[in-house]
Amino acid sequence: MLFGTSAAGREVHLTLLETSDVHGNFFPIDFLRGGVDGSGSLARVATYVEQLRAAQGEEAVVLLDNGDILQGQPSAYYYNVVNTDDRHLCADIFNFMRYDAVTMGNHDVEAGHEVYDRWTQQCEMPVLGANVVRTDTGEPYLPPYVVLERQGVRIAVLGLVTPGIPLWLPENLWSGLRFDDMEATARKYMPEMRQKADIVVGLFHSGVGRSAGYAPLTENASAEVAQRVAGFDIVFCGHDHRRANQMLRTAEGGAVLLLNPAADAHAVAKAEVTLRMTDDGMKLMEVRGDIVEVDALEPSPVFVKAFKRQCKAVKAFTAEAVGRCAADMTTLPAFFGPSAFVDFIHEMQLEISGADISFAAPLAFDASIPHGTIRVSDLFNLYRYENMLYVMELSGREVKDYLEFSYAGWVQTMSSAADHLLLFRENAAQLPDAWQRLKTPNFNFDSAAGIRYTVDVARPAGSRVKILSMADGSPFDEAATYRCALNSYRGNGGGRHLTEGAGIAPEQLKHRIVWATDKDLRYYMMQRIRSLKKIHPRPLNLWKFIPEDWAEEAKERDAELLKSQK
Repeated sequence: MLFGTSAAGREVHLTLLETSDVHGNFFPIDFLRGGVDGSGSLARVATYVEQLRAAQGEEAVVLLDNGDILQGQPSAYYYNVVNTDDRHLCADIFNFMRYDAVTMGNHDVEAGHEVYDRWTQQCEMPVLGANVVRTDTGEPYLPPYVVLERQGVRIAVLGLVTPGIPLWLPENLWSGLRFDDMEATARKYMPEMRQKADIVVGLFHSGVGRSAGYAPLTENASAEVAQRVAGFDIVFCGHDHRRANQMLRTAEGGAVLLLNPAADAHAVAKAEVTLRMTDDGMKLMEVRGDIVEVDALEPSPVFVKAFKRQCKAVKAFTAEAVGRCAADMTTLPAFFGPSAFVDFIHEMQLEISGADISFAAPLAFDASIPHGTIRVSDLFNLYRYENMLYVMELSGREVKDYLEFSYAGWVQTMSSAADHLLLFRENAAQLPDAWQRLKTPNFNFDSAAGIRYTVDVARPAGSRVKILSMADGSPFDEAATYRCALNSYRGNGGGRHLTEGAGIAPEQLKHRIVWATDKDLRYYMMQRIRSLKKIHPRPLNLWKFIPEDWAEEAKERDAELLKSQK
């Protein structure tokens, strides 16, 4: 018992806030579009937090972040790769905003040991990761949980990260670590947390819905863990960039609040809790959830002033010219056939690696690079993630099966020109965000270069791709072995193109890698453009959808559905 019986009946009201998947969106500036005003940002979140602390009192507010902070924007990349002498901006911002605890995300691991070890050491709050375990000792690499205290209420916060990281990232980025099953880890720590705390909170960098990887590497397990592991009062989640505000029933008949604020600091997840002191201790009486928009708020002047120097440095970095572009490049055409946008990536990958075949996808849903000067910011639009470049050996049959898998998730089987070409969700037209209307994320729409082929959308999935020849007209042989260039996310099994598609066992993937870059692909693209001075992107036209008239007619309708917003 925390208080004597005289305190019985006292009520405590607390507010717990969560940001997640901020992806470097710290400043109210869109660095990817020349430094114009941007939406979201931790600068706006800071305004909301300041207002809440002023209204409710410092002791009534808990501030948490759920990972994926170190990747996605030049503001993070600059301090990951370019300026490694200064303190890391991500740590300084967390410290300035007085976060109480944060969780490691998969894209934080993607930055590599040198970066995330430096970041965690500079953060003045615990960076949690109960299922991030040292392989040499079996001990946690990061603190599993922390117990915070507010107004006499003890709050245990357990941090977990999606364990699918080995499917997506090269082992050198997480060397010496393993990522244990989320549910098993939560069960392990729950008894001691319940003994120490009045409220138990999950801070899970994992999505709401179930998306099975290769067991036990279940990617999006937050709801599953919340319901199966008795003892959680609130679970804050992230990773899948999908908003959630749900009250779930547990297996024991209780309730747990599940919240996800999505990405890029456009909103904050908010849990309001009321507790009452009884003769037996603190009792949780009420939990309410909300997703609070911050886009309409003015950025915090105090925040902006505190990081003026760092913001100026990032702006100068992104404005740096690296070459010139002879033609416009936009993402949308890549969904419907060969495009300058993706085929430029193909050309770069083939030139950098010397491979026979290249696989690549439109990683950004809606991005453009205009003709004229190419700046550093344009490279972030062209290539969104810090992936390495691999060369892997695949048989001709595996190349075909890889492509069959890609197009199975990309397009549907058409029975006439009146059908959709793209594979949409059943309720696509009702979804507010155009990118969510696709059944498969566009970053899994892999096409190939180095070969000539057709994709027959009138045929069922698995029998659509016909490879005609190599790009130079020489024969393509399904029994031959080809050197294939692809990014490290795909090469480690991300998207399942190599595993479910080509049929390669996950544990065999690393043995297929014959060459890899030591820096991210965007870095090498930047260096290549500098050496060329001027690039001439154009569709290579090495593949096409057939029947062509069906695909062309469907393209017009489908493009409108992807352009429109609710």
